[in-house]
Parts: sequence; C-alpha cells; structure tokens
Amino acid sequence: MGIFIRIDIENADLSPALIHQLVDVCPVDIYAIEADKLVVRPDEEDECTLCELCLKIAPVNAIHIHKLYSGEILVSTADNPR
Repeated sequence: MGIFIRIDIENADLSPALIHQLVDVCPVDIYAIEADKLVVRPDEEDECTLCELCLKIAPVNAIHIHKLYSGEILVSTADNPR
C-alpha cells in the first residue's frame, strides 16, 4: 500500500483488452493482471508519476488515483475507452 498515492480500480468497467492496455501503458509497472482482473502492485503504488496515461484510456470513474498528501483525487475520463 502506498504512503503518498492510493489507486482504486473498478474492474467491472474494464474489458479484458483494456486491462492489458492499462498494464502496458504504465511507465512504472504499477499494474498487473491477476485472475483476469487489473490489480495494483502494492510495492509499486508510490512509484506513480501521475502521468495520467491510465486515466486517459480507462472509462469514466474506473480508476481513481488518490493523492494522500493533498486529498486530491484524479479520476479516469475516457468517454469511449479503447
């Protein structure tokens, strides 16, 4: 679990193809696939660079990145996920 960042995922909103894209798009390997679901690798969570690449391709509200140090929450925004 992260000290600075917490990432929440709503897997019901993610297709198998999109799950694979999310794993591939992350430049710091935060995501993994377990039992056909997207999961956050706990030891890598704080490595998030806040690049927002995952937020741009995931459906609205499927991913939330909580900045624990400021209380801000970044939310995925793709209207038409890939």
